[in-house]
Amino acid sequence: MKSVFQNLSDVRVFLAVLRAGSTLAASKTLGMAQPTVARRIEALEHALKLVLFERNTQGFAPTQNALSLVPSAEAVEEAAKAIDLKAAQLASVQSGTIRITAVMDAFNPRLSAILKEFVASYSNVNFELIPSDDAINISSGDADVAIRWTNKEIDDPSLICRKLTTVTHSLFASKSYAPVCDFPHSESDMEGHKYLVFGGNRMKPINKWLLERIKPDQIAMTCQDFKAMATGIQMGAGIGVLPTRFMKSDETLVQCIELPEYLGSTVWLIVNPTAYRRPEVKAFSAFFAPRYSAHLRNN
Repeated sequence: MKSVFQNLSDVRVFLAVLRAGSTLAASKTLGMAQPTVARRIEALEHALKLVLFERNTQGFAPTQNALSLVPSAEAVEEAAKAIDLKAAQLASVQSGTIRITAVMDAFNPRLSAILKEFVASYSNVNFELIPSDDAINISSGDADVAIRWTNKEIDDPSLICRKLTTVTHSLFASKSYAPVCDFPHSESDMEGHKYLVFGGNRMKPINKWLLERIKPDQIAMTCQDFKAMATGIQMGAGIGVLPTRFMKSDETLVQCIELPEYLGSTVWLIVNPTAYRRPEVKAFSAFFAPRYSAHLRNN
């Protein structure tokens, strides 16, 4: 049986008009002329022997026939996206590209320096950097390498995991906070101070520990990541949690209370096993791990 939808473009045009509500709006999304979009819809309706849209002064309203076709059309759309993604992944592998994912905070000058040093020795290697505070699926091949901070063990036996170091955390205040009131030095004197907390599920165990020890009216600011937290502390908004190593790298901050060891984060290097069979990925893993570990310990 010959398919009426001759190519993916038919699916794209159909969905674009349905979602936009008019051929004019759809033409802007598709990058086509409005008359072309209208002719494509008419030709599709003729081929299908179905009325897909009711034309009126408000635009194009989908008929029940059109709505019935939507799940199948969207399945085709998703399949095309999956093909594009897989093709891009295969192209990356063949071009010697190593795809690295990590939380936003990890993309900093020190990471750049390590990558630059590696490229100096392996000039045929490129990197694709994927910053995300959500855990990218390494098992499925969405990335080759992940730098992951977590207070949990990595329990996926299919992955190659290397523990780089454990990072402790402390409550910090800016030196400019001192004239307002003295720094707290233990859990017993946390009252009377303003604090910065993390938003959402970010650093959930640390947030829980802090919120159990302060009152709602002590919360001065909510921060989404460590960069925002450091900025809020530096401006004197209140006391907040940062990795303890900040006491070595930022002279404007004062360490108040070191948090219990169980609230520390383990930093892992995680590698997809299929990617690890590629010489450049294996070489990068061996090169990166000791240098990044030293960076975390010494800064």
